[in-house]
Amino acid sequence: MSSQAPPLISDIRGEAFPVLTASQISRIRPLSKLRKVQTGEILFEPGDTGVPFFILLSGGMEIVQLGLQGESIVVRYEPGQFSGEVSMLTGRRSITRGRVTADGEFLALPAEGMRALIAKDPEFSDIFMRALILRRVILIQQGQGNVILLGSRHSAQTLRLREFLTRNGYPHTYMDLDTDTSAQEVLDHFHVSTKEIPVVICNNRDVLRNPSIQELARCLGLNENIKTSEVRDLVIVGAGPAGLAAAVYGASEGLDVLMIEAESPGGQAGSSSKIENYLGFPMGISGQELAGRASAQAQKFGAQMLIADKAMRLNCNRRPYEIQADCGQTIRAKSIVIATGAQYKKPPIDNLSKFEGRGVYYGATRIEAQLCGKDDVIVVGGANSAGQAAVYLCQTAGKVHMLVRSNQLSDTMSRYLIQRIEENPAIELHYRTEIVGLEGDTQLERVIWRDKNTGETSTHDIRHVFIMTGASPRTEWLKDCVALDDKGFVLTGRDLDPVLPDYHWPLQRVPYMLETSLPGVFAVGDARSGNVKRVASAVGEGSIAISLVHRVLAEI
Repeated sequence: MSSQAPPLISDIRGEAFPVLTASQISRIRPLSKLRKVQTGEILFEPGDTGVPFFILLSGGMEIVQLGLQGESIVVRYEPGQFSGEVSMLTGRRSITRGRVTADGEFLALPAEGMRALIAKDPEFSDIFMRALILRRVILIQQGQGNVILLGSRHSAQTLRLREFLTRNGYPHTYMDLDTDTSAQEVLDHFHVSTKEIPVVICNNRDVLRNPSIQELARCLGLNENIKTSEVRDLVIVGAGPAGLAAAVYGASEGLDVLMIEAESPGGQAGSSSKIENYLGFPMGISGQELAGRASAQAQKFGAQMLIADKAMRLNCNRRPYEIQADCGQTIRAKSIVIATGAQYKKPPIDNLSKFEGRGVYYGATRIEAQLCGKDDVIVVGGANSAGQAAVYLCQTAGKVHMLVRSNQLSDTMSRYLIQRIEENPAIELHYRTEIVGLEGDTQLERVIWRDKNTGETSTHDIRHVFIMTGASPRTEWLKDCVALDDKGFVLTGRDLDPVLPDYHWPLQRVPYMLETSLPGVFAVGDARSGNVKRVASAVGEGSIAISLVHRVLAEI
C-alpha cells in the first residue's frame, strides 16, 4: 500500500454515486428493460451472478451488507442514480444485497450491456468506471465485504490470506485473535477452535478452516465466470506490470485474452510501497494501486483473469498450445505471452522457512508495517525494491537497518532513493553485511549478521526481516519447450541465434523481437533474459508484444 493516506469517503462520494442526466438515461433506455419494483423487493443477494445494472427512474433502492450482527446500509440510491460495483465489471458474484425502498420503475441493463457501454462509449466509460472503482474503495475502507478473516499476527498463513485479499482488492473484515475480544465469540458461533485458525467465513455461512489460497478463491467464486474450454487468441501467464500491459493492449485491440495469475495482480512490483520514478505519477504510486488500476483497465476491455491458479506445464508439440494449470484444467492458446516474472532469491539460512511470515517477509506493504509497529527492522538488499521498502518502513519503525552485500548502492539503485536513504537518520546502512543466523521459538526473536570486511558476527534483538535480494525466474514450467539462458531466464529474439538450430525452428522467418524459440510464444518483463528491471520497461515490453502477436495470428 502507499504511505499516503487514502482519500476520505466524504471526498469521493460524489464521484462514486453520481446522478445521470435525462439525456444520458435516454441513451441507455433502448438497451434496457423497464422493470416495475415494489417496496421490500430483493433484487439480488450476496453470491448472485449475472446481476443487472439498475438505473432508477423513480422509487428508491438500498445496498445492504450482511454481517454477523445483522444488516448494515452501504448506500441508498435515488432517481437518476445507478447500482453496481467492480464485481459487475469482472462478472463475479455480488457481495451485497440490493433491496427496493420505495415503489417505482427501474431500467435493468444486463451486465454484458453495461460492459459494452464502458468499452464503446467514452462518456459512460468515465462515469461508470470511476463509480465502480470508487465504490469498491469505499467497501474496502469500511470493511464492508462478505468475508471475515479470523487469524493471528503470529500466523504465516493468516498473513498470506490477508495479502491475497488485500492485493486482489477484495473487501473483508479482519479480526485478530490476539487483540480483538469479540473474535472468540465469532469462533464459538461457528464452532471453530483456535487450533484451526486462520478461519475464513464467506457470506456468513461457509466456514473455511486454515484454507489454501486456491480454496479461498473457490469460496469467493473468483473464477466461476471463466470458460477454460475455449481456444483463446492469447493467454498471458502472469499478471505483473508486463502481463497487465499485454492484457490491456491485447483486449483493447479485439483479442480474446485470458490471464493466468498464481496469486495477485501486480507481481513483485505489486508489493512495492511506493514507486516514484514511473512516468506520469510525480507524487508516486503504490505497486498495489498501479496493479489495481491496470487490472480494472484490462477487464474493462474484456480481458479475463484466472486468479489463484498456476501454469504447471506447457505442451508445445502442436498448436494450439496447451497450458496445464494447477486447477487441473487444460487451457488452449493460439499465442502465449510469458510474464511470470521473478522471485526474490532466498539467502542460504538453514531455518529461514521456519520464520517466513513469522518475522521474515518478502514484501513491505501496510500489512507488514502494521505487524512491525515501532520495532526496529532489517531490510536485506541493495536494489530499488529494497530502497523503497526502507524508505516506507522508516516512517513507522524505530530504525531500519539496511544490509547490503556490496560496497555501494549506486550499481543497483536509483539516485533519488540513494539520496533519500543516506540522508535519513532512521535508516542505518551496513555495507558488505549478510545475515548468517535467525533465532526464536515460534516467532523470530534475534538476528545474527556478519560484517564481511572484518569477519565479525553480532547478535541483534530484531524481530522483523524484509528480504529483497536478487531475482530468480519462474520458468520451471517451460522446461524442454523454450530456450533458457544459464540462469533460467527465457531467451528471445536475436539472443536465440546461437541456440536456435537446437530447437528446430520450423519457420522461414527468424524469431521476432521478444519471441522465444517456440513460434507464437513471447517472453516479457523479468522472466526474459536481458530484461531491464524497471516497471516502465516491463509495461513497454508487454505492449510491444501485442503488435507481434497480431503478426503471428495472421500467419496461422
